[in-house]
Amino acid sequence: MDTLLKYFEPDQKIVTLLAKGLHCHPLLATLLSARGIISIDDARFFLNPNFENLIDPFLIKDMKRAVERIFTAVENKEKILVFGDFDADGVTATALLSGFLEYCDANVSWYIPHRIKEGYSLQIDHIQMAIDQEIDLIITVDCGVSNHEAVQKANLEDIDVIITDHHEPGPTLPSALAVIDPKREDCKSGLDYLAGVGVAFFLVIALRKFFREKNYWEELPEPNLTDYLDLFAIGTIGDMVPLINENRVLCVAGIKKIKQGTRLGLKCLAQSSRIDFNKIDSDDISFKIVPRINAAGRISHARICVSQLMATDIGNAEKTASLLDNLNIKRQKIELKIVQNIEHRLLKNPDLLEKKLLFLWDDNWDPSVLGIVASKLSKKYYRPVILLSTTYKNAIGSGRSINNINIYKALVASEALLEKFGGHAMACGLTIKKNNLQILYQNLTRHIEETYSKKDFQKSMIIDAILDFDDINFNLATEIDRLRPFGMANPEPVFICEDVRVVSSYIIGNHHRKMILEKPVPLCRHQVEAFHFNISDPDDLPDYYHKIAFKLKINKFKTNALQIIIEDY
Repeated sequence: MDTLLKYFEPDQKIVTLLAKGLHCHPLLATLLSARGIISIDDARFFLNPNFENLIDPFLIKDMKRAVERIFTAVENKEKILVFGDFDADGVTATALLSGFLEYCDANVSWYIPHRIKEGYSLQIDHIQMAIDQEIDLIITVDCGVSNHEAVQKANLEDIDVIITDHHEPGPTLPSALAVIDPKREDCKSGLDYLAGVGVAFFLVIALRKFFREKNYWEELPEPNLTDYLDLFAIGTIGDMVPLINENRVLCVAGIKKIKQGTRLGLKCLAQSSRIDFNKIDSDDISFKIVPRINAAGRISHARICVSQLMATDIGNAEKTASLLDNLNIKRQKIELKIVQNIEHRLLKNPDLLEKKLLFLWDDNWDPSVLGIVASKLSKKYYRPVILLSTTYKNAIGSGRSINNINIYKALVASEALLEKFGGHAMACGLTIKKNNLQILYQNLTRHIEETYSKKDFQKSMIIDAILDFDDINFNLATEIDRLRPFGMANPEPVFICEDVRVVSSYIIGNHHRKMILEKPVPLCRHQVEAFHFNISDPDDLPDYYHKIAFKLKINKFKTNALQIIIEDY
């Protein structure tokens, strides 16, 4: 095990307090304390979240101004355009806000740009499109906070723009009628952890309240906003924002809403993903639902997904779900081909891995999947990775990072070389002239080598607790399951167990090992089913583990059964 293990050391007084107060297993109390939950009231709320103390949406800067303008537009049947992004967050935010406004009988349409042909966010060409369609009001979701030129053109054409976004704003804000972004320095709402769909949902909460004050619901039944929480959960989990506070409360409710099967398009999507609808959890959303939504934006067009999430016809919904399934398979094949190409290149040129940055480009790569490929390679080789496609006039690419190595700051240091770029510490997108690629590689490598030390490239893992093998049982797995949904700021717990023997094993699909494990102790027959995914060498499989790091899960396919997923050994 080359990974540096960092063990959480709980305050035993807090663990005892929580275990007694909640009548729960001491391990659950330990895991709660590891998440900074040290009072019984906070722990009860974390385990059983409710809507009682949701933050007032009107605390978000510019919310009142936005709501008043949208109400006027709805009342006067002005043409409203909801403009979204092409990922799962933007797609769900578009469906959510458009669905609410449709319910209000607004004159509303929506638009999602093409990832490659149009690029991210609101552009000047989109304003011309709005002019041609005689749009009166544009509302962006999950984008817009950096689009100064487009907003300026809209102002000149007498089109009002309301921006709802969750990305980091620049030093100045666009001159929009309202800029609803909890990451604004002057926004004191404390909701800066929301995804784009979260910001859209808080706008809808504010709209419903304002419409109520204006007696709008006298002739139309007031909408139940829990009907939109399935979209909130998918977009929030898909965008990997912290699953804390409002995000956790609303995602828990959103997953319950998904299980009800009331959204036709989502139900068909789950069925085509081979998900047991009654047992759907954050893992299913992250690894099955979201990739299919994102595949449309990468391989075809994300508008397919908005239509799917708002579908009312079962025939169309089933066909589109099947299409999204096929697009996801196509996306996986494209990814695999690029990964294999890179692995072959590294085999021929191993000196590429001597650098602290893996920076590669190719004429034949599809730029839309390079972020996923970079993510896989950064985890495997444990270094920042930037991959670019030189298929088009300029090189277009994506980067992913590790630990505390800020890839966005590295790009800022070479800003003069770039046509455009964006992102955050762990992920970035960039466009650059092809003749600047080599010098950018040199600059970025120098920046990373001068800024970061050897420890920044050390793979590490937080261990929540050391478990005795005999303590691994279904009841314990059930206790741990109470912490779901897992995600950013609420990671799935990882445990250590020592001295474990493999009773039996076989390989699934060339790269996954299924095992039965037990302690090598006479007369000890306590056995546990285990999986080790993506094994590096199927011909070198240990029959004994001195130590394993693993996650403990409920087995969805067997009643009252558990399984462990080996993370490292």
